[in-house]
Amino acid sequence: MSQPAAAAFAPLPFELVYDDGEPLETDWHTRELPLLRHLLRQAMAEQGRTDFFAGANIFVYYSVEQAREVAEEMAKGLPWRTFRGPAVFWVGGVDPDRERKVWISWEEGGRLPDLIIELLSPSTAKKDRTEKRDLYARVFRTAEYFLCDPETREVEGLRLADRFYQPIPPDENGRLWSEQLGVSFGVWHGVVDGSTADWVRLFRPDGTLVPTAEEHAEAERQRAEAEFQRAEAEFQRAETERQRAEAAEAEVARLRAALKL
Repeated sequence: MSQPAAAAFAPLPFELVYDDGEPLETDWHTRELPLLRHLLRQAMAEQGRTDFFAGANIFVYYSVEQAREVAEEMAKGLPWRTFRGPAVFWVGGVDPDRERKVWISWEEGGRLPDLIIELLSPSTAKKDRTEKRDLYARVFRTAEYFLCDPETREVEGLRLADRFYQPIPPDENGRLWSEQLGVSFGVWHGVVDGSTADWVRLFRPDGTLVPTAEEHAEAERQRAEAEFQRAEAEFQRAETERQRAEAAEAEVARLRAALKL
């Protein structure tokens, strides 16, 4: 939650922790996490939005007390009981150019994630569905919460109603609409970063995919190729018309010459 203005930017009496040194759990996690962050940015770019921050695998500090507990756990080698951060999160209406190693709510006007995505694993699934869900609803007041299961490759969506999360019903394609982002979450089978699998992707309102960087580049290449082919066809039509006109002129000249004989 937000801190008193006088203390908001005062130096902390302990060292803020930026990284717990823990690697992601599977190869799917290491590819899916940056994929989602990129797609969030791409979806916003397509909507002409720059007033947002998309974080992946970084800490979220919602109070000085929580930050102190994290620091103590790290310094003393205690079990990690204090929340650190979601897999991916999105905050709208903020300065996009501010440099952030972590999200510190009291330096962001009390702002906390508007949308959170958790990539489940056997070691985190229970906590993601209980403790974190309660924290996101009660403390963060996060409007939408999506959970991605790498085992079943299913996506579950929750939307905050009053103080509790309610399931987001899937559409006819099994996708979940995000009011915060203006896109849908769904599962897509294909190649990402050289790996073929089922991936959680974002879909535009018309059902098309929000593209990855590679897909965007390929689409641009195909668009440029199509434009070149259209220009080439137009040139060929113009050349054919020119040759036809020259042939007609030559025929007229021949006929005039024949009439003078």
